Amino acid sequence: MNTHITDIFFDLDHTLWDFDKNSELAFDRIFKERFSNVKISDFIEKYMPINQACWKLYQHDKITHQELRYNRLKFSFDALNIEILDEDIDQIANDYIETLTDNNHLFDGAIEVLEYLKPKYKLHIITNGFANVQDKKINNALLSGYFMTITNSELAGVKKPNSIIFDYAVNVAQASKENCIMIGDCLDADVNGALNAGLDAIFFNDKKIEAPQNIKQVNHLLELKKYL
Repeated sequence: MNTHITDIFFDLDHTLWDFDKNSELAFDRIFKERFSNVKISDFIEKYMPINQACWKLYQHDKITHQELRYNRLKFSFDALNIEILDEDIDQIANDYIETLTDNNHLFDGAIEVLEYLKPKYKLHIITNGFANVQDKKINNALLSGYFMTITNSELAGVKKPNSIIFDYAVNVAQASKENCIMIGDCLDADVNGALNAGLDAIFFNDKKIEAPQNIKQVNHLLELKKYL
């Protein structure tokens, strides 16, 4: 146990909740019902990087929530050279939000590491996701019992990496920054955001991308036991 850490903040998507797997299952169901001509593997191959790029713009307030929902789908269909009407994009976007939380695959080791950490630390979530969707994910995946507080960007009024959301979360947790650590999959939003706000951080690097040597990182959630 890390003696000076009292509070651990987790990101949700791509850290505990397996967004890519759950997302693919949601689209597979939608396309089978409405767009059976679209090959799901081809769509996902285009969608994943486009969605990540759109989220990055959204995190930095370069696009709105509505633009995020529209652009990630429109650009993916454009990349496949498939013409699609705006009303169909709106329908897919709505169906996707409704269907996404029906699937609740977690990353390998998620429950085991939460069971390990819960008796030792106060656990919290900081997420840029939309409140109603994130709450459904947490509840449907049976995660709510592990976390004392859940901060989303709608509550805080800003998104990670803005230091205000970390200040807000630490305040709600009634913790001190020097006793807090953030765990997340995004170097920009989670790790640098937390470090710049005065918290410690661990990078969940399951894709094993190149990362600065001075940053604590794990490739599997159970490796967190090395640090905590």
